[in-house]
Amino acid sequence: MEKTVYMSQILPTKYMALDLGDAWIGVAVSDPMGMLARPLETIRAEDLLTRLPKLLEQERVGTVVIGRPITCKGNDSTQTVKIDTLAKQLTELLPEVTWKSWDERLSSKRAQHVQISQKKKATKETKQQSHAIAAAFILDSFLQYLQIHSNVFSENE
Repeated sequence: MEKTVYMSQILPTKYMALDLGDAWIGVAVSDPMGMLARPLETIRAEDLLTRLPKLLEQERVGTVVIGRPITCKGNDSTQTVKIDTLAKQLTELLPEVTWKSWDERLSSKRAQHVQISQKKKATKETKQQSHAIAAAFILDSFLQYLQIHSNVFSENE
């Protein structure tokens, strides 16, 4: 009997990061090699459940990294509880991708700093873009972790 092979099983899949907020969701995606992160878009939180499946398919995502807001002291906050609840719902709704939680400390501050350094005026659009930039920082941190640890494991073999 012949086994069906899907393109997603042959071609490398990408990583995606979500910066989940109460009103806006920042989305970033990696290149197919999983080396670079780039902001993709910012979507309304209320549109997440309809937009996310389309983005996962369109971008050929295999793993989604959810930014987990931990306080600077390393503790959970009320926002952490909200994000954990939403992450659990997303995991159950979309089990075909792998889900990871990742420390997002200061990603939003870094995104704001990027926009300030580019001398962008604080408008509604730049505020929305900052969410996708924050998601790119989350994803970049995760990808760096994977690269460092894959090199460590390769060297130890």
